[in-house]
Amino acid sequence: MENFKKIMQLVLRLDEMKTVLRQTRIIGQTQREDDAQHSYHISSMAVLLEKYANEPIHLEKVLTMLLFHDVVELEVGDTFCYDEEANIGKFDREYKAARTLYHELPEELGEKLLSYWLEFEKGESAEAKFAIALDRCQPVLNNYFGGGGSWTAHKISYNQVLQRIAPAKEGCEALYIYIVSLIDDARNKGWLTP
Repeated sequence: MENFKKIMQLVLRLDEMKTVLRQTRIIGQTQREDDAQHSYHISSMAVLLEKYANEPIHLEKVLTMLLFHDVVELEVGDTFCYDEEANIGKFDREYKAARTLYHELPEELGEKLLSYWLEFEKGESAEAKFAIALDRCQPVLNNYFGGGGSWTAHKISYNQVLQRIAPAKEGCEALYIYIVSLIDDARNKGWLTP
């Protein structure tokens, strides 16, 4: 029963994911997306795009990575991917948060979630590459179909976005190609700085 109570503590804490705001706006809204919405969106994308992964994947592992990789933001908040200064030391902050959060779980479960978090961060396995592709490309969908969204608000450049999504090619080339076409069109529409 003690292990169950530990798990339920995190289950209840996960509700806070709805309060961690990201810079990306919800398509057609002025409201910013929160971590819970982002996690749901990319997890749904994994189910829908599984057959387009570059390599065979274990979908359950990908879903676990996608649902839990941003849980660390309960402790450290979201870091805007284009804020170079804020990204200094990001891994260390998030690793410390992951260890804290997952250490509170029963040992086997905590170790599993921490190892999946690290695997996602390293981006070397087929599952991590696919998960990263979805995580990097989903904000592009929101920004593009939201008329420029946070790109225009923060004066993000074409090259910054291309650099950000570059790892997606390793996990889901079909999605990468589609996303690059949107980025090219966003540049033509003036939503990205040259």
